[in-house]
Amino acid sequence: MAAEPLSSEDLALLDRLATRVADLRMETPAILTLESARPLSLVASQAMVFFEPFVQALFRIEDYRRYTALAERREALDALVTRIEAAVEAREQAARDARAAKQEARS
Repeated sequence: MAAEPLSSEDLALLDRLATRVADLRMETPAILTLESARPLSLVASQAMVFFEPFVQALFRIEDYRRYTALAERREALDALVTRIEAAVEAREQAARDARAAKQEARS
């Protein structure tokens, strides 16, 4: 039985999470954790349910619950890794563009 494709809301949540990870420059530990924990994704999502009361102070609960459900799905983890990599590339491209503009302004 094929899994239901990720909804646009799910993808938007993954985009926000990936952007936040890239903004914090935590892409390497995030991707390493996602890749190494892939076989335990179901257990990890259940642990997230357990920690929900503590997390409510930090995150919007609707997003957290949606991410908890997504953590069980391997295609969602793949999509998150891809989005983190894209967000990092966008950040690095923006930095290159800013440096080029700054050098051009000096010339």
